[in-house]
Amino acid sequence: MNKPLRRIAIFCGLLVLALLIRDNWIQYVQADSLKDDTKNRRVAIARYATPRGDIIVDGEPITGSTKTNGDDFNDFAYKRTYKDGAMWAPVTGYASQAFGATQLESIEDGILTGNDDRLFFRRTLDMITGKKQAGGNVVTTLSAAAQKAAYKGLLKQGKGAVAAIDPETGAILALASTPSYDPSTFAGNSTKVDGKAWNKLQKKNDPDNPMLNRALREIYPPGSTFKVVTAAAALEHGIVDSADEKTDSPLPYTLPDTTTELKNEGNIPCKNATLREALRVSCNTVFGKLGVDVGKEDMLETAKKFGFNEEQFVPIRSSASNFPEKMDRPQTALSSIGQFETATTPLQMAMVASAVANDGTLMKPYMVDKLQAPGLDVIEQTDPEEMSEPLSEKNAQILQSMMETVVKEGTGTNAQINESGVTVGGKTGTAQRGVENSENPYAWFISYAKLDDGSSPVAVAVVVEDESANRDDISGGGLAAPIARDVMKAVIDSKK
Repeated sequence: MNKPLRRIAIFCGLLVLALLIRDNWIQYVQADSLKDDTKNRRVAIARYATPRGDIIVDGEPITGSTKTNGDDFNDFAYKRTYKDGAMWAPVTGYASQAFGATQLESIEDGILTGNDDRLFFRRTLDMITGKKQAGGNVVTTLSAAAQKAAYKGLLKQGKGAVAAIDPETGAILALASTPSYDPSTFAGNSTKVDGKAWNKLQKKNDPDNPMLNRALREIYPPGSTFKVVTAAAALEHGIVDSADEKTDSPLPYTLPDTTTELKNEGNIPCKNATLREALRVSCNTVFGKLGVDVGKEDMLETAKKFGFNEEQFVPIRSSASNFPEKMDRPQTALSSIGQFETATTPLQMAMVASAVANDGTLMKPYMVDKLQAPGLDVIEQTDPEEMSEPLSEKNAQILQSMMETVVKEGTGTNAQINESGVTVGGKTGTAQRGVENSENPYAWFISYAKLDDGSSPVAVAVVVEDESANRDDISGGGLAAPIARDVMKAVIDSKK
């Protein structure tokens, strides 16, 4: 072979080698990233080639699939449908051919499409038998009755959110947010239909931001509902020993190291009030001073035990609630009554109420009970898991008696359930908004219900963003407490 031909042969050999290296790089190194690339249309085609599995509530699907019949691009065979889509959107999220997926639809996409690695044997068997690939189901812990009560109550008020938990297991029973949206309206791939519906829901086009999951992703100042955490800290750290001993609480109370007086709403008589009375009428002065007496480090420790300053995954991500880590003494006082930089999700405040109801033990919140294969075999089951113990059983029961007084004869009477054997504990709150409290506050209510056998089937947190809210604790009792009552009653009735 002459020299030029040898060079050409070597060059061609190098080209073949480069091609083989590139081919193997794509097939083995880049395979996963290319498979998951959002621009890979084959992924979307495969995802919607067969009906998706369903998201289940109380044994019934709240999702479905329908043939596109050519109304979208012909290569998408099916698109997602939703039953009562707006009510369930904070749970399901959406699965859209054009805009991707969120929340349970995204997190459990592998199960719902049948592509999860745990379904490999099933897929292989279907391939051998010629059966079309099918998706599995996501069985939730949600209660349809509780969700309906929460959503219906919020619709009457406008913007707001509800989170309800089973205190004994951590199972989420309701997760509602308003205003909401129907994921069915943009589940397809039509530019004219789905694109228009999608654009209409974006925050830039709708300032009410209906696609915001307020129950998990919005953090609000909790107002006086945070006094439950402060009371727990004061009991746990020995600042007070019982609900009915007088506290050392001057009136007026001047914030430490300042000349600024901390005010009580409505000039209520709070001087040296007992812890029970201070919670009943919601004394800022008592709880502000208690926070200072406990100290910022111990207040922070207690808040963290309740779940503050940490994201929660249920499995949908819930934003981290905040209790400030850097505070001076006046800021500690304000933070201890739910002001300054204290901010929380509704889920977090439901966790606070549930820990108190469960005799001091906080269970890890979750909303997926189990994952099912297409043949309904259980792939994965969620077992209840203890998260922390923010307060002792003794102190939890002291706090329960205080919260029950709030509902019996305090600011939370609208949460009463007039049924034999049912006891309700709660706490109202309003959250200041705007510069120098220039905007209408948020109305809050947190609560739990106990049955005569000592069990506690439900704890609830409700926040209402309403222009008619007053600047006192009665606002939470008037706007939010009735919603909490209806949710608790729905859970209790469903267990009969």
